[in-house]
Amino acid sequence: MSKIRVVQYGCGKMSVYTMRYAIEQGMEIVGAIDINPNVIGKDIGEIMDQDNYGVVVESVEKAEELLKEVNPDVCIVTTMSLMNDVKDALLLCAKLGINAITTCEEAFYPFNSNPNLTEEIDRLAKEHNCTITGSGYQDAFWGNLITTIAGATHNITKIKGSSSYNVEDYGIALAKAHGAGLTLEDFEKEVASADNISDDERQKLIENGEFMPSYMWNVNGWLCDKLGLHAISQTQKCVPQTHSEDIESSTLEMTVKAGMATGMSAVVTTETEEGITIETECIGKVYASDEFDSNRWTVYGEPNTELVIDKPQTVELTCATVVNRIPDLLKAEAGFVPTSRMGEMKYKF
Repeated sequence: MSKIRVVQYGCGKMSVYTMRYAIEQGMEIVGAIDINPNVIGKDIGEIMDQDNYGVVVESVEKAEELLKEVNPDVCIVTTMSLMNDVKDALLLCAKLGINAITTCEEAFYPFNSNPNLTEEIDRLAKEHNCTITGSGYQDAFWGNLITTIAGATHNITKIKGSSSYNVEDYGIALAKAHGAGLTLEDFEKEVASADNISDDERQKLIENGEFMPSYMWNVNGWLCDKLGLHAISQTQKCVPQTHSEDIESSTLEMTVKAGMATGMSAVVTTETEEGITIETECIGKVYASDEFDSNRWTVYGEPNTELVIDKPQTVELTCATVVNRIPDLLKAEAGFVPTSRMGEMKYKF
């Protein structure tokens, strides 16, 4: 059986793991793309801190040319967090008939936040017989683990989840999306104010592709899809996180002063026709020295069940999940297909 041929689109922090994991899974990296002039021209082996691999990072301007030339089985997109930021990569893959999987958090279930763009990608992917999806840490720890617990519960009234992560681990785009480094006044203007709107105003933003979902917004949609629930309302609120002392941020290349926003907590509440409430919170911030990642979920009903995972290696788990989902991606129907419709996750031998 021939090796799965992979192009890495985005050669920052996450690609160090996605490329190595793909190679160690027996896949072949046949191309790499980035926008950063400091990365373009480098061998991917240097990015992985290994010997030269023989594949050099090309400029994003040459993406279409490269993809046509190497004709990969799959493109791994590890760049930004919103659909509007990754649409060029995903639309290009769909147009060329190349399967794509992305760590873009909104792409986990973008039907409830940017439906028109998602439908455009879906149509194009179906036309050219390829599959586009989003995956990562949330696929396992905010998704499949929770639905598995739900499957062991007699009666559910509420699902409540909270997860924290260090924005330092994911690059500057994610850190800025969380408002890290802003004054509280600027946070209110640039981040929190986006959610101080009516349901009708939010729906208009969604229809226009201008809505800024927190990560849990799409997770709640994924959970509803996987569990067969029907959402009748969904709201979100973003609250700044602060620290009592200064924190150095290597990603932001600045000192986040005491009292400034180190990041944010985003709470999403979904009410369903079935009477089950889903309330989820993600806390993304620049960590102080004594803080660590944590994942805590409770399924309320008969019986109540709590899941607690402290100090998960979120970056590595994100990248391993993406690589392990590639066989599912290749077997899935054409279109934009969320992993909620790809079956349970499995360890790949």
